[in-house]
Amino acid sequence: MTNLLLNIDAGTIDWSRAQFALTAIYHWLFVPLTLGLALIMGIMETIYYRKQKALVSGQTADTSSADFWRKMSQFWQRLFGINFAMGVATGIILEFEFGTNWSNYSWFVGDIFGAPLAIEGIIAFFMESTFVAVMYFGWKKVSAGFHLASTWLTGLGATFSAWWILVANAWMQCPVGCEFNPDTMRNEMVSFLDVALSPFAVGKFCHTVTSAWIIGAVFVVAVSSWYLWKRREVQLAKESIKIAAVVGLIASLSAALTGHVSGQQVAKAQPMKLAAMEALYNGGTDQGLTAVAWVNPFEQPAYEKEAEAPLKIDMPYALSIMATDDPHGYVPGINDILRGYTTPDGHVEPSIDEKINRGQQAITALAAYRKAKKEGADEATLKTLLSTLNENMPYFGYGYIKDKHDIVPYVPVNFWAFRVMVGMGVVFIVFFAVILLLTFRIPYVSVITRRVLASVGLLPETEADTYDIARLPSWHYICAIALVPLAYVASESGWLVAEFGRQPWTSQDMMPTWVAVSDLHSSSVMLTFFIFLVLFTVLLGVEINILLKQIKKGPSAS
Repeated sequence: MTNLLLNIDAGTIDWSRAQFALTAIYHWLFVPLTLGLALIMGIMETIYYRKQKALVSGQTADTSSADFWRKMSQFWQRLFGINFAMGVATGIILEFEFGTNWSNYSWFVGDIFGAPLAIEGIIAFFMESTFVAVMYFGWKKVSAGFHLASTWLTGLGATFSAWWILVANAWMQCPVGCEFNPDTMRNEMVSFLDVALSPFAVGKFCHTVTSAWIIGAVFVVAVSSWYLWKRREVQLAKESIKIAAVVGLIASLSAALTGHVSGQQVAKAQPMKLAAMEALYNGGTDQGLTAVAWVNPFEQPAYEKEAEAPLKIDMPYALSIMATDDPHGYVPGINDILRGYTTPDGHVEPSIDEKINRGQQAITALAAYRKAKKEGADEATLKTLLSTLNENMPYFGYGYIKDKHDIVPYVPVNFWAFRVMVGMGVVFIVFFAVILLLTFRIPYVSVITRRVLASVGLLPETEADTYDIARLPSWHYICAIALVPLAYVASESGWLVAEFGRQPWTSQDMMPTWVAVSDLHSSSVMLTFFIFLVLFTVLLGVEINILLKQIKKGPSAS
Protein backbone atom coordinates (compact mmCIF):
# COMPACT_ATOMS: atom_id res chain seq x y z
CA MET A 1 0.00 0.00 0.00
CA THR A 2 2.88 2.37 0.64
CA ASN A 3 3.80 2.31 -3.08
CA LEU A 4 0.33 2.84 -4.52
CA LEU A 5 0.92 6.54 -5.11
CA LEU A 6 3.56 5.65 -7.71
CA ASN A 7 1.42 3.24 -9.72
CA ILE A 8 -2.03 4.78 -10.18
CA ASP A 9 -2.78 6.80 -13.31
CA ALA A 10 -4.12 10.22 -12.25
CA GLY A 11 -6.82 10.06 -14.93
CA THR A 12 -8.07 6.80 -13.45
CA ILE A 13 -8.88 8.55 -10.18
CA ASP A 14 -10.89 11.30 -11.87
CA TRP A 15 -12.79 8.98 -14.19
CA SER A 16 -13.51 6.49 -11.41
CA ARG A 17 -14.91 9.25 -9.25
CA ALA A 18 -16.95 10.58 -12.17
CA GLN A 19 -18.34 7.13 -12.98
CA PHE A 20 -19.33 6.44 -9.39
CA ALA A 21 -20.92 9.90 -9.09
CA LEU A 22 -22.85 9.31 -12.33
CA THR A 23 -24.19 5.97 -11.12
CA ALA A 24 -25.09 7.30 -7.68
CA ILE A 25 -26.88 10.37 -9.06
CA TYR A 26 -28.96 8.30 -11.48
CA HIS A 27 -29.70 5.70 -8.80
CA TRP A 28 -30.94 8.41 -6.47
CA LEU A 29 -33.44 9.56 -9.10
CA PHE A 30 -35.34 6.31 -8.54
CA VAL A 31 -34.84 5.49 -4.84
CA PRO A 32 -36.56 8.44 -3.11
CA LEU A 33 -39.73 8.05 -5.18
CA THR A 34 -39.80 4.36 -4.24
CA LEU A 35 -39.52 5.17 -0.52
CA GLY A 36 -42.00 8.03 -0.70
CA LEU A 37 -44.67 6.20 -2.69
CA ALA A 38 -44.29 3.12 -0.45
CA LEU A 39 -45.50 5.11 2.55
CA ILE A 40 -48.34 6.87 0.72
CA MET A 41 -49.69 3.76 -1.00
CA GLY A 42 -49.51 1.90 2.34
CA ILE A 43 -51.73 4.56 3.92
CA MET A 44 -54.17 4.39 1.00
CA GLU A 45 -54.51 0.62 1.16
CA THR A 46 -54.97 0.80 4.92
CA ILE A 47 -57.98 3.08 4.34
CA TYR A 48 -59.28 0.60 1.75
CA TYR A 49 -58.81 -2.28 4.19
CA ARG A 50 -60.78 -0.49 6.91
CA LYS A 51 -63.61 0.33 4.53
CA GLN A 52 -63.67 -3.20 3.16
CA LYS A 53 -63.70 -4.62 6.67
CA ALA A 54 -66.60 -2.36 7.60
CA LEU A 55 -68.45 -3.51 4.48
CA VAL A 56 -67.93 -7.20 5.25
CA SER A 57 -68.98 -6.79 8.88
CA GLY A 58 -72.19 -5.01 7.84
CA GLN A 59 -71.27 -1.67 9.44
CA THR A 60 -71.84 -0.01 6.07
CA ALA A 61 -73.47 -0.89 2.77
CA ASP A 62 -71.43 1.58 0.71
CA THR A 63 -69.53 -0.64 -1.75
CA SER A 64 -68.51 2.27 -3.97
CA SER A 65 -66.25 3.81 -1.32
CA ALA A 66 -64.27 0.60 -0.77
CA ASP A 67 -64.02 0.04 -4.53
CA PHE A 68 -62.74 3.61 -5.02
CA TRP A 69 -59.95 3.18 -2.47
CA ARG A 70 -58.97 -0.18 -3.95
CA LYS A 71 -58.59 1.30 -7.45
CA MET A 72 -56.76 4.27 -5.99
CA SER A 73 -54.28 2.01 -4.15
CA GLN A 74 -53.72 -0.09 -7.28
CA PHE A 75 -53.05 3.01 -9.36
CA TRP A 76 -50.30 4.35 -7.11
CA GLN A 77 -48.86 0.86 -6.66
CA ARG A 78 -48.53 0.56 -10.41
CA LEU A 79 -46.50 3.76 -10.56
CA PHE A 80 -44.44 2.51 -7.62
CA GLY A 81 -43.61 -0.72 -9.46
CA ILE A 82 -42.34 1.05 -12.58
CA ASN A 83 -39.97 3.14 -10.50
CA PHE A 84 -38.93 0.22 -8.28
CA ALA A 85 -37.72 -1.85 -11.24
CA MET A 86 -35.50 0.96 -12.53
CA GLY A 87 -33.98 1.57 -9.09
CA VAL A 88 -32.93 -2.06 -8.78
CA ALA A 89 -31.06 -1.96 -12.11
CA THR A 90 -28.92 1.05 -11.20
CA GLY A 91 -28.36 -0.08 -7.60
CA ILE A 92 -26.80 -3.39 -8.60
CA ILE A 93 -24.27 -1.66 -10.85
CA LEU A 94 -23.41 0.78 -8.08
CA GLU A 95 -22.42 -2.00 -5.68
CA PHE A 96 -20.32 -3.80 -8.31
CA GLU A 97 -18.27 -0.64 -8.85
CA PHE A 98 -16.71 -1.01 -5.40
CA GLY A 99 -15.00 -4.16 -6.60
CA THR A 100 -14.14 -3.01 -10.12
CA ASN A 101 -13.12 0.63 -9.67
CA TRP A 102 -12.25 0.78 -5.98
CA SER A 103 -10.63 -2.58 -5.31
CA ASN A 104 -7.96 -1.18 -2.97
CA TYR A 105 -10.68 0.37 -0.85
CA SER A 106 -12.66 -2.89 -0.90
CA TRP A 107 -9.59 -4.81 0.24
CA PHE A 108 -8.65 -2.34 2.96
CA VAL A 109 -12.10 -2.00 4.59
CA GLY A 110 -14.12 -4.81 3.00
CA ASP A 111 -14.53 -6.69 6.29
CA ILE A 112 -16.54 -3.75 7.65
CA PHE A 113 -17.99 -2.04 4.61
CA GLY A 114 -19.13 -5.27 2.97
CA ALA A 115 -21.22 -6.44 5.94
CA PRO A 116 -24.09 -3.93 5.67
CA LEU A 117 -24.15 -4.28 1.89
CA ALA A 118 -24.37 -8.06 2.22
CA ILE A 119 -27.23 -7.78 4.71
CA GLU A 120 -29.00 -5.36 2.38
CA GLY A 121 -28.78 -7.83 -0.47
CA ILE A 122 -29.63 -10.98 1.49
CA ILE A 123 -32.42 -9.71 3.75
CA ALA A 124 -33.80 -6.34 2.72
CA PHE A 125 -33.72 -6.77 -1.05
CA PHE A 126 -35.18 -10.29 -0.97
CA MET A 127 -37.82 -9.10 1.47
CA GLU A 128 -39.07 -6.32 -0.78
CA SER A 129 -38.72 -8.49 -3.90
CA THR A 130 -40.85 -11.24 -2.36
CA PHE A 131 -43.67 -9.08 -1.07
CA VAL A 132 -43.80 -6.80 -4.10
CA ALA A 133 -44.95 -9.83 -6.10
CA VAL A 134 -47.77 -10.49 -3.62
CA MET A 135 -48.69 -6.81 -3.69
CA TYR A 136 -49.07 -6.83 -7.47
CA PHE A 137 -50.52 -10.21 -8.24
CA GLY A 138 -52.23 -11.13 -4.99
CA TRP A 139 -55.28 -8.85 -4.99
CA LYS A 140 -57.63 -11.75 -5.81
CA LYS A 141 -55.42 -14.56 -4.50
CA VAL A 142 -54.79 -13.66 -0.84
CA SER A 143 -56.89 -12.14 1.92
CA ALA A 144 -57.22 -8.38 2.22
CA GLY A 145 -55.26 -8.43 5.49
CA PHE A 146 -52.37 -10.40 4.03
CA HIS A 147 -52.30 -8.17 0.97
CA LEU A 148 -52.18 -5.07 3.18
CA ALA A 149 -49.32 -6.61 5.14
CA SER A 150 -47.49 -7.35 1.88
CA THR A 151 -47.84 -3.73 0.79
CA TRP A 152 -46.41 -2.43 4.04
CA LEU A 153 -43.66 -5.08 4.04
CA THR A 154 -42.67 -4.07 0.51
CA GLY A 155 -42.21 -0.51 1.71
CA LEU A 156 -40.51 -1.70 4.88
CA GLY A 157 -38.13 -3.84 2.82
CA ALA A 158 -37.22 -0.83 0.68
CA THR A 159 -36.63 1.18 3.85
CA PHE A 160 -34.48 -1.60 5.36
CA SER A 161 -32.50 -1.62 2.14
CA ALA A 162 -31.93 2.12 2.49
CA TRP A 163 -30.92 1.61 6.13
CA TRP A 164 -28.07 -0.78 5.38
CA ILE A 165 -26.79 1.20 2.42
CA LEU A 166 -26.79 4.35 4.55
CA VAL A 167 -25.02 2.48 7.36
CA ALA A 168 -22.24 1.71 4.86
CA ASN A 169 -22.15 5.32 3.66
CA ALA A 170 -22.18 6.67 7.21
CA TRP A 171 -19.19 4.48 8.05
CA MET A 172 -17.29 6.08 5.17
CA GLN A 173 -18.11 9.48 6.66
CA CYS A 174 -17.29 8.48 10.25
CA PRO A 175 -15.45 5.12 10.64
CA VAL A 176 -16.28 3.36 13.92
CA GLY A 177 -16.26 -0.15 15.35
CA CYS A 178 -13.04 -1.27 13.64
CA GLU A 179 -9.34 -1.84 14.22
CA PHE A 180 -6.47 -2.07 11.78
CA ASN A 181 -4.70 -5.43 11.59
CA PRO A 182 -1.10 -4.90 10.42
CA ASP A 183 -0.68 -8.60 9.66
CA THR A 184 -3.53 -8.72 7.13
CA MET A 185 -3.27 -5.06 6.05
CA ARG A 186 -7.02 -4.73 6.57
CA ASN A 187 -9.37 -2.89 8.87
CA GLU A 188 -11.44 -5.45 10.73
CA MET A 189 -14.75 -5.06 12.49
CA VAL A 190 -14.63 -5.28 16.28
CA SER A 191 -18.22 -4.17 17.02
CA PHE A 192 -21.06 -4.75 14.57
CA LEU A 193 -23.44 -2.71 16.73
CA ASP A 194 -21.11 0.29 16.67
CA VAL A 195 -21.15 0.15 12.88
CA ALA A 196 -24.87 -0.59 12.46
CA LEU A 197 -26.16 1.83 15.11
CA SER A 198 -23.64 4.66 14.99
CA PRO A 199 -25.19 8.09 15.62
CA PHE A 200 -23.95 9.17 12.19
CA ALA A 201 -25.82 6.26 10.55
CA VAL A 202 -29.04 6.91 12.49
CA GLY A 203 -28.94 10.62 11.68
CA LYS A 204 -28.17 10.04 7.99
CA PHE A 205 -30.93 7.44 7.67
CA CYS A 206 -33.60 9.62 9.28
CA HIS A 207 -32.68 12.65 7.21
CA THR A 208 -32.43 10.74 3.93
CA VAL A 209 -35.67 8.80 4.34
CA THR A 210 -37.71 11.84 5.39
CA SER A 211 -36.36 13.72 2.36
CA ALA A 212 -37.48 10.77 0.20
CA TRP A 213 -40.97 11.04 1.68
CA ILE A 214 -41.02 14.66 0.54
CA ILE A 215 -40.33 13.60 -3.04
CA GLY A 216 -43.06 10.97 -2.89
CA ALA A 217 -45.52 13.55 -1.55
CA VAL A 218 -44.56 16.16 -4.15
CA PHE A 219 -44.94 13.55 -6.91
CA VAL A 220 -48.42 12.56 -5.73
CA VAL A 221 -49.52 16.19 -5.47
CA ALA A 222 -48.13 16.89 -8.95
CA VAL A 223 -49.90 13.94 -10.60
CA SER A 224 -53.12 14.85 -8.79
CA SER A 225 -52.74 18.48 -9.87
CA TRP A 226 -52.42 17.33 -13.48
CA TYR A 227 -55.73 15.48 -13.15
CA LEU A 228 -57.40 18.56 -11.66
CA TRP A 229 -55.92 20.70 -14.41
CA LYS A 230 -57.43 18.35 -17.00
CA ARG A 231 -60.70 18.10 -15.00
CA ARG A 232 -60.55 14.31 -14.68
CA GLU A 233 -60.19 11.79 -11.83
CA VAL A 234 -61.24 14.62 -9.51
CA GLN A 235 -62.10 12.49 -6.48
CA LEU A 236 -58.84 10.51 -6.71
CA ALA A 237 -56.89 13.73 -7.05
CA LYS A 238 -58.53 15.40 -4.05
CA GLU A 239 -58.07 12.41 -1.74
CA SER A 240 -54.51 11.83 -2.92
CA ILE A 241 -53.59 15.46 -2.30
CA LYS A 242 -54.94 15.27 1.25
CA ILE A 243 -52.82 12.24 2.11
CA ALA A 244 -49.73 13.54 0.31
CA ALA A 245 -50.00 16.94 1.99
CA VAL A 246 -50.07 15.39 5.46
CA VAL A 247 -47.12 13.13 4.65
CA GLY A 248 -45.27 15.98 2.96
CA LEU A 249 -45.63 18.45 5.82
CA ILE A 250 -44.61 15.90 8.46
CA ALA A 251 -41.68 14.83 6.28
CA SER A 252 -40.57 18.42 5.60
CA LEU A 253 -40.57 19.33 9.28
CA SER A 254 -38.82 16.06 10.13
CA ALA A 255 -36.19 16.68 7.46
CA ALA A 256 -35.46 20.07 9.01
CA LEU A 257 -35.07 18.51 12.47
CA THR A 258 -32.95 15.58 11.30
CA GLY A 259 -30.90 17.98 9.17
CA HIS A 260 -30.05 19.92 12.31
CA VAL A 261 -28.94 16.69 14.01
CA SER A 262 -26.87 15.73 10.95
CA GLY A 263 -25.26 19.17 10.98
CA GLN A 264 -24.08 18.65 14.55
CA GLN A 265 -22.64 15.25 13.66
CA VAL A 266 -20.80 16.73 10.67
CA ALA A 267 -19.41 19.47 12.93
CA LYS A 268 -17.91 16.80 15.21
CA ALA A 269 -16.70 14.22 12.69
CA GLN A 270 -16.10 16.31 9.54
CA PRO A 271 -15.42 19.94 10.50
CA MET A 272 -13.82 20.64 7.12
CA LYS A 273 -17.07 19.68 5.39
CA LEU A 274 -19.02 22.12 7.57
CA ALA A 275 -16.49 24.87 6.88
CA ALA A 276 -16.83 24.25 3.13
CA MET A 277 -20.64 24.25 3.35
CA GLU A 278 -20.50 27.67 5.00
CA ALA A 279 -17.50 29.08 3.11
CA LEU A 280 -16.16 29.70 6.61
CA TYR A 281 -12.53 30.61 6.15
CA ASN A 282 -11.75 31.74 9.69
CA GLY A 283 -13.89 30.38 12.48
CA GLY A 284 -14.34 31.17 16.14
CA THR A 285 -17.10 31.55 18.68
CA ASP A 286 -20.49 33.26 18.14
CA GLN A 287 -20.57 32.20 14.49
CA GLY A 288 -23.47 33.21 12.27
CA LEU A 289 -25.08 30.97 9.65
CA THR A 290 -24.53 32.40 6.16
CA ALA A 291 -27.76 33.28 4.39
CA VAL A 292 -26.17 34.64 1.22
CA ALA A 293 -22.63 35.38 0.09
CA TRP A 294 -20.78 35.64 -3.19
CA VAL A 295 -18.87 32.41 -3.67
CA ASN A 296 -17.75 32.07 -7.27
CA PRO A 297 -19.25 28.75 -8.44
CA PHE A 298 -16.43 28.14 -10.92
CA GLU A 299 -13.29 28.40 -8.82
CA GLN A 300 -11.97 27.54 -5.38
CA PRO A 301 -11.89 30.71 -3.25
CA ALA A 302 -8.63 32.16 -1.95
CA TYR A 303 -9.53 31.18 1.59
CA GLU A 304 -6.02 31.82 2.93
CA LYS A 305 -6.11 35.44 1.78
CA GLU A 306 -9.74 36.33 2.47
CA ALA A 307 -11.22 36.90 5.92
CA GLU A 308 -14.64 35.80 4.70
CA ALA A 309 -16.67 35.43 1.49
CA PRO A 310 -17.64 38.77 -0.14
CA LEU A 311 -21.15 40.23 0.31
CA LYS A 312 -21.81 37.89 3.20
CA ILE A 313 -25.06 38.22 5.15
CA ASP A 314 -25.53 35.83 8.04
CA MET A 315 -27.95 35.02 10.82
CA PRO A 316 -26.14 35.85 14.08
CA TYR A 317 -25.12 32.92 16.30
CA ALA A 318 -27.07 30.43 14.12
CA LEU A 319 -24.06 28.39 12.96
CA SER A 320 -22.75 28.02 16.52
CA ILE A 321 -26.21 26.88 17.60
CA MET A 322 -26.48 24.42 14.69
CA ALA A 323 -23.02 22.96 15.35
CA THR A 324 -22.86 22.99 19.15
CA ASP A 325 -26.33 23.87 20.53
CA ASP A 326 -24.60 26.88 22.09
CA PRO A 327 -24.91 30.41 20.59
CA HIS A 328 -21.34 31.05 21.77
CA GLY A 329 -19.98 27.68 20.59
CA TYR A 330 -16.68 27.41 18.71
CA VAL A 331 -16.77 26.47 15.03
CA PRO A 332 -13.41 26.13 13.18
CA GLY A 333 -12.96 27.53 9.69
CA ILE A 334 -10.89 26.18 6.82
CA ASN A 335 -7.73 28.03 7.88
CA ASP A 336 -8.18 26.99 11.52
CA ILE A 337 -8.30 23.33 10.50
CA LEU A 338 -5.27 23.70 8.24
CA ARG A 339 -3.19 25.42 10.90
CA GLY A 340 -4.53 23.60 13.94
CA TYR A 341 -6.62 25.12 16.70
CA THR A 342 -7.53 24.97 20.37
CA THR A 343 -11.18 25.07 21.44
CA PRO A 344 -12.34 27.12 24.42
CA ASP A 345 -12.65 23.92 26.49
CA GLY A 346 -8.96 23.16 25.92
CA HIS A 347 -9.14 20.55 23.15
CA VAL A 348 -6.10 20.83 20.88
CA GLU A 349 -6.53 19.81 17.25
CA PRO A 350 -3.22 19.28 15.42
CA SER A 351 -2.43 21.12 12.19
CA ILE A 352 -2.71 19.27 8.89
CA ASP A 353 1.08 19.39 8.54
CA GLU A 354 1.41 17.57 11.86
CA LYS A 355 -1.23 15.04 10.85
CA ILE A 356 0.63 14.41 7.59
CA ASN A 357 3.84 13.87 9.54
CA ARG A 358 2.17 11.46 11.94
CA GLY A 359 0.49 9.63 9.07
CA GLN A 360 3.86 9.14 7.41
CA GLN A 361 5.21 7.81 10.70
CA ALA A 362 2.35 5.30 10.77
CA ILE A 363 3.08 4.15 7.20
CA THR A 364 6.80 3.86 7.93
CA ALA A 365 6.13 1.92 11.14
CA LEU A 366 3.78 -0.41 9.29
CA ALA A 367 6.35 -1.14 6.58
CA ALA A 368 9.07 -1.66 9.21
CA TYR A 369 6.84 -3.96 11.26
CA ARG A 370 5.97 -6.16 8.30
CA LYS A 371 9.62 -6.36 7.21
CA ALA A 372 10.79 -7.12 10.76
CA LYS A 373 8.19 -9.83 11.22
CA LYS A 374 9.10 -11.41 7.90
CA GLU A 375 12.74 -11.47 8.97
CA GLY A 376 11.87 -13.02 12.35
CA ALA A 377 12.63 -10.03 14.60
CA ASP A 378 12.26 -10.40 18.36
CA GLU A 379 9.04 -9.55 20.20
CA ALA A 380 10.44 -6.37 21.76
CA THR A 381 11.22 -4.88 18.34
CA LEU A 382 7.81 -5.82 16.98
CA LYS A 383 6.11 -4.40 20.05
CA THR A 384 7.94 -1.08 19.68
CA LEU A 385 6.99 -0.81 16.02
CA LEU A 386 3.36 -1.69 16.78
CA SER A 387 3.28 0.93 19.53
CA THR A 388 4.43 3.60 17.05
CA LEU A 389 1.90 2.40 14.49
CA ASN A 390 -1.03 2.39 16.92
CA GLU A 391 -0.10 5.80 18.31
CA ASN A 392 -0.20 7.37 14.85
CA MET A 393 -2.88 5.18 13.23
CA PRO A 394 -5.69 7.81 13.63
CA TYR A 395 -3.76 9.88 11.08
CA PHE A 396 -2.81 7.01 8.76
CA GLY A 397 -4.63 8.42 5.73
CA TYR A 398 -2.87 11.76 6.04
CA GLY A 399 0.42 10.02 5.27
CA TYR A 400 -0.66 9.88 1.62
CA ILE A 401 -1.43 13.62 1.43
CA LYS A 402 1.21 15.52 -0.53
CA ASP A 403 -0.22 19.05 -0.11
CA LYS A 404 -2.27 20.09 2.92
CA HIS A 405 -4.65 22.02 0.64
CA ASP A 406 -5.71 18.71 -0.91
CA ILE A 407 -7.89 18.07 2.14
CA VAL A 408 -10.04 21.16 1.43
CA PRO A 409 -13.17 20.12 -0.54
CA TYR A 410 -14.36 22.17 -3.48
CA VAL A 411 -16.07 24.99 -1.60
CA PRO A 412 -18.45 26.32 -4.32
CA VAL A 413 -20.25 23.00 -4.79
CA ASN A 414 -20.70 22.49 -1.05
CA PHE A 415 -21.73 26.08 -0.40
CA TRP A 416 -24.34 26.40 -3.14
CA ALA A 417 -25.69 22.84 -2.94
CA PHE A 418 -26.30 23.28 0.79
CA ARG A 419 -28.27 26.48 0.17
CA VAL A 420 -30.34 24.90 -2.58
CA MET A 421 -31.22 22.01 -0.26
CA VAL A 422 -32.13 24.20 2.72
CA GLY A 423 -33.94 26.79 0.61
CA MET A 424 -36.12 24.19 -1.10
CA GLY A 425 -36.78 22.59 2.29
CA VAL A 426 -38.33 25.86 3.47
CA VAL A 427 -40.38 26.07 0.26
CA PHE A 428 -41.79 22.58 0.84
CA ILE A 429 -42.79 23.34 4.43
CA VAL A 430 -44.75 26.37 3.26
CA PHE A 431 -46.15 24.51 0.23
CA PHE A 432 -47.57 21.57 2.17
CA ALA A 433 -48.80 23.77 5.04
CA VAL A 434 -50.82 25.93 2.63
CA ILE A 435 -52.25 22.84 0.88
CA LEU A 436 -53.35 21.42 4.23
CA LEU A 437 -55.02 24.64 5.30
CA LEU A 438 -56.83 24.92 1.98
CA THR A 439 -57.73 21.28 1.46
CA PHE A 440 -58.99 20.32 4.91
CA ARG A 441 -61.01 23.52 5.37
CA ILE A 442 -59.96 23.97 8.98
CA PRO A 443 -62.56 26.30 10.59
CA TYR A 444 -61.56 29.96 10.73
CA VAL A 445 -57.93 29.17 9.90
CA SER A 446 -58.66 27.96 6.37
CA VAL A 447 -61.08 30.84 5.72
CA ILE A 448 -58.50 33.38 6.87
CA THR A 449 -55.81 31.66 4.79
CA ARG A 450 -57.97 31.74 1.67
CA ARG A 451 -58.81 35.41 2.14
CA VAL A 452 -55.14 36.30 2.68
CA LEU A 453 -54.18 34.42 -0.50
CA ALA A 454 -56.98 36.17 -2.37
CA SER A 455 -55.80 39.57 -1.12
CA VAL A 456 -52.34 39.03 -2.64
CA GLY A 457 -53.67 37.62 -5.89
CA LEU A 458 -52.91 33.92 -5.35
CA LEU A 459 -56.65 33.07 -5.31
CA PRO A 460 -59.46 34.75 -7.20
CA GLU A 461 -61.60 36.98 -4.97
CA THR A 462 -64.65 34.87 -5.85
CA GLU A 463 -62.89 31.76 -4.52
CA ALA A 464 -62.08 33.19 -1.09
CA ASP A 465 -65.25 31.86 0.56
CA THR A 466 -66.34 29.23 -1.97
CA TYR A 467 -62.96 27.63 -2.45
CA ASP A 468 -62.67 24.30 -4.22
CA ILE A 469 -59.24 22.87 -4.98
CA ALA A 470 -60.64 21.38 -8.20
CA ARG A 471 -61.63 24.79 -9.62
CA LEU A 472 -58.41 26.79 -9.39
CA PRO A 473 -56.78 28.63 -12.32
CA SER A 474 -54.42 26.42 -14.34
CA TRP A 475 -51.23 28.09 -13.15
CA HIS A 476 -51.77 26.75 -9.60
CA TYR A 477 -51.60 23.19 -10.89
CA ILE A 478 -48.66 23.96 -13.20
CA CYS A 479 -46.70 25.34 -10.23
CA ALA A 480 -47.37 22.15 -8.26
CA ILE A 481 -46.15 20.05 -11.20
CA ALA A 482 -43.02 22.21 -11.53
CA LEU A 483 -42.03 21.35 -7.96
CA VAL A 484 -41.21 17.74 -8.96
CA PRO A 485 -37.88 18.51 -10.69
CA LEU A 486 -37.09 21.07 -7.97
CA ALA A 487 -37.62 18.40 -5.31
CA TYR A 488 -35.11 16.17 -7.08
CA VAL A 489 -32.65 19.05 -7.39
CA ALA A 490 -32.91 19.60 -3.63
CA SER A 491 -32.44 15.90 -2.89
CA GLU A 492 -29.46 15.51 -5.21
CA SER A 493 -27.96 18.69 -3.71
CA GLY A 494 -28.00 17.02 -0.31
CA TRP A 495 -25.98 14.12 -1.69
CA LEU A 496 -23.55 16.50 -3.37
CA VAL A 497 -22.88 18.10 0.01
CA ALA A 498 -22.45 14.71 1.68
CA GLU A 499 -20.03 13.33 -0.91
CA PHE A 500 -18.15 16.39 -2.18
CA GLY A 501 -17.71 17.56 1.40
CA ARG A 502 -16.02 14.27 2.28
CA GLN A 503 -13.31 14.67 -0.35
CA PRO A 504 -10.53 13.70 -0.64
CA TRP A 505 -11.44 10.77 1.61
CA THR A 506 -13.11 7.52 0.64
CA SER A 507 -13.25 6.83 4.38
CA GLN A 508 -12.70 9.84 6.59
CA ASP A 509 -9.04 10.35 7.66
CA MET A 510 -8.32 6.74 6.71
CA MET A 511 -7.91 6.47 2.95
CA PRO A 512 -7.80 9.16 0.23
CA THR A 513 -9.30 8.46 -3.18
CA TRP A 514 -5.98 8.05 -4.99
CA VAL A 515 -5.04 5.18 -2.67
CA ALA A 516 -8.49 3.53 -2.82
CA VAL A 517 -8.85 3.34 -6.60
CA SER A 518 -8.16 0.24 -8.69
CA ASP A 519 -5.03 0.05 -10.81
CA LEU A 520 -6.84 0.41 -14.14
CA HIS A 521 -6.07 2.38 -17.25
CA SER A 522 -8.10 5.57 -17.40
CA SER A 523 -9.35 4.79 -20.93
CA SER A 524 -11.16 1.68 -19.64
CA VAL A 525 -12.99 3.65 -16.98
CA MET A 526 -13.73 6.48 -19.41
CA LEU A 527 -15.30 4.02 -21.87
CA THR A 528 -17.58 2.47 -19.25
CA PHE A 529 -18.47 5.96 -18.00
CA PHE A 530 -20.00 6.86 -21.36
CA ILE A 531 -21.63 3.44 -21.71
CA PHE A 532 -23.34 3.95 -18.34
CA LEU A 533 -24.24 7.52 -19.24
CA VAL A 534 -26.10 6.34 -22.34
CA LEU A 535 -27.62 3.32 -20.57
CA PHE A 536 -28.88 5.25 -17.56
CA THR A 537 -30.20 8.08 -19.69
CA VAL A 538 -32.15 5.59 -21.78
CA LEU A 539 -33.49 3.92 -18.61
CA LEU A 540 -34.56 7.29 -17.23
CA GLY A 541 -36.25 8.20 -20.50
CA VAL A 542 -38.02 4.84 -20.60
CA GLU A 543 -39.26 5.23 -17.03
CA ILE A 544 -40.55 8.75 -17.58
CA ASN A 545 -42.30 7.62 -20.77
CA ILE A 546 -43.96 4.64 -19.07
CA LEU A 547 -44.96 6.72 -16.05
CA LEU A 548 -46.55 9.41 -18.23
CA LYS A 549 -48.48 6.79 -20.21
CA GLN A 550 -49.80 5.18 -17.03
CA ILE A 551 -50.74 8.55 -15.56
CA LYS A 552 -52.65 9.43 -18.74
CA LYS A 553 -54.50 6.11 -18.56
CA GLY A 554 -55.39 6.76 -14.93
CA PRO A 555 -56.86 4.29 -12.42
CA SER A 556 -59.26 2.92 -15.03
CA ALA A 557 -56.33 0.89 -16.39
CA SER A 558 -56.12 -1.09 -13.11
